[in-house]
Amino acid sequence: MRIARCADEDSKIFWAAVDPEGQSVRLLSGALNDWAPQFTETRDDSTLPFNGITRPLAGLRLLPPVEKSNKIVVCGANYAKHLMEFGVKPTSQPVAFLKSYGALIGANDAIRYPPTTKQLDHEVELVAVMGTFSLDRANPLASLLGYTVGNDVSARDIQRLGPAGIGLDLFGAKSQDRTCGVGPWIVTLDEFTEQQPRLGLRLRVNGDLRQDGNSGDMTWSIAELLNFVDERSSLEAGDILFTGTPHGVSDATGNFLKRGDLVEAEVEKIGVLRNRVE
Repeated sequence: MRIARCADEDSKIFWAAVDPEGQSVRLLSGALNDWAPQFTETRDDSTLPFNGITRPLAGLRLLPPVEKSNKIVVCGANYAKHLMEFGVKPTSQPVAFLKSYGALIGANDAIRYPPTTKQLDHEVELVAVMGTFSLDRANPLASLLGYTVGNDVSARDIQRLGPAGIGLDLFGAKSQDRTCGVGPWIVTLDEFTEQQPRLGLRLRVNGDLRQDGNSGDMTWSIAELLNFVDERSSLEAGDILFTGTPHGVSDATGNFLKRGDLVEAEVEKIGVLRNRVE
């Protein structure tokens, strides 16, 4: 099942189950944490509060599938070839930080080019979405509602401005307003047969393939990332977790994003984000 957070022409926001083939949506009542925990526990569609309204998908804006009250956690340095691009040795544990909600945009929204940077970069990522009130550390994946697509756009010159002895400025680099695509919807966990899904991750700029990796190549599994984060800041229904990006980022090639570029971030079996830099 595909579950999206949508806005209509009157800016009314709602959650809905998407039928991509029929190009329609069935509206759900309430916020995600009203219905996601029971659905995640049972994987039973009958527990979802459909309100009987069906609408065409056309004309709806696909919002980031996360509500403002939830956490956006980013785990980095999780693909060996990506670390090699930066000349960085493998880490002894996962690396995680928080991203501002204001950085998020939907599947077809414009990427804002921040005036503070001249080195805007792309990072296609598989994003895990929590479905239960708390994480089951013995079986972390059972707590997931499903997965979505993320593009962790980063201002690389700002990232390196952290004072000596303090570290990278990850907030300045990755929480710039209206830069980070998430969506187009959440594909529920029951559609994935593997505990650690092996999904192709690809990113194109103006049709040119820049990143081509696979989520099976993660250094730290999704279960390990979930436990690592939850031990430090409890995860709950609706929180999302970026799980790292494969090699091929602009910082390795010098081919940074420019105004007017069309950026397409895709994760196999989930969908594509199409965001133009403006």
